[in-house]
Amino acid sequence: MTEYTVIHDAGELLKLTESGVDRIEDGAVAISEGSIVASGSSDDVTREFPAENAAGAIDASGKVVLPGFVDSHTHAVFSGDRSGEFTAKLEGKTYQEIRDEGGGILRTVEAVREASTSELVKLLLARLDQMLAHGTTTAEVKSGYGLTVEAERKLLEAIDVAASRHPIDVVPTFMGAHDVPEGSSTDEYVDEVIDTQLPAVDDLAEFCDVFCEAGVFTTEQSRRVLEAGADTGLTPKIHAEEFERIGGAQLAADIGAASADHLLQATAEDADALAAADVTPVLLPGTAFTLDTEYADPTLFDEVAIATDFNPNCHSMSMEFAVDLACHGMRMVPEQALRSATAVAAQALNRTDGTGTLQVGAPGDVIISSVSSVDEIPYNFGISTIEAVLKDGDVVYHD
Repeated sequence: MTEYTVIHDAGELLKLTESGVDRIEDGAVAISEGSIVASGSSDDVTREFPAENAAGAIDASGKVVLPGFVDSHTHAVFSGDRSGEFTAKLEGKTYQEIRDEGGGILRTVEAVREASTSELVKLLLARLDQMLAHGTTTAEVKSGYGLTVEAERKLLEAIDVAASRHPIDVVPTFMGAHDVPEGSSTDEYVDEVIDTQLPAVDDLAEFCDVFCEAGVFTTEQSRRVLEAGADTGLTPKIHAEEFERIGGAQLAADIGAASADHLLQATAEDADALAAADVTPVLLPGTAFTLDTEYADPTLFDEVAIATDFNPNCHSMSMEFAVDLACHGMRMVPEQALRSATAVAAQALNRTDGTGTLQVGAPGDVIISSVSSVDEIPYNFGISTIEAVLKDGDVVYHD
């Protein structure tokens, strides 16, 4: 028999199905050659894959075993420090006011343009380590802090190098249309993104994203960028309805985006359009927490993904914290929040291999949590319950 690892006697095993969640008491999962080969009750799994014959056997008695988290929305590659903006927000300044004063994205752009690729790789690897320690095994990472063809390619090259050196599956997204650089009109910059940047970076990205927002990119400008990206083979994603409802969600539906993200101002009409087009809504509770605004309403949607939105303005790399906020801020129950952070989040990245499920055939990406029930994971907000993380069946983190 091929070598295998078995995690057995779990207090609870959280296994995701196409439409729901199975909480299996005294559960087990077996992994061979990087993939799940059995998951279910310990009796059933260990009958076929005995612990005594395993290359690796992990006793998870009294612990929760669940799929690795999928963080489907991050801006994790950047340099510079914007902690001073945190104080400015506490003193009453809005995101837009800080941006108008030269802060926000454009401040990070300056720092990124000065950084070398190796510096960006080092920063990203350290952040991926933090994500892994909080249970993330798949993470999307966007460019977007360069806003020139040279700097955007540098960011994507840094993502590519870091991905080759880290156990997390890193999914690269090109987001040249993140803001408008100084000295350029929006239409001029959209032309540059389409004519110059996209042809130079399409070999380094899987998705193309755009910040469709009042004062940044209109729906028509966003459509141009995303359709041009699709023409080069990049699947569209979109930042939509974050500060104002300007039609980004409807655009996502029209062009068949993989996901529409933020959706703080979305309506039931938007939710219906996304559902009809099979676009995954991605809610980012850390953003609302950081901006001290109302949370997005998950009840508008059949299902949602949740993600960290880790960036210089929302400085959390923890999917555990995103799950905590989904429960405490958006009133999602633990099973729902954890499904949103795993199986549904994988849908937002077009992963169809079972990522985030623990189904047979899925990648062997597993979290072992020190608590005894699924409900205790968000109940213990503000602390980590991650005891171990396996990637493709290998232990890549242990507390």
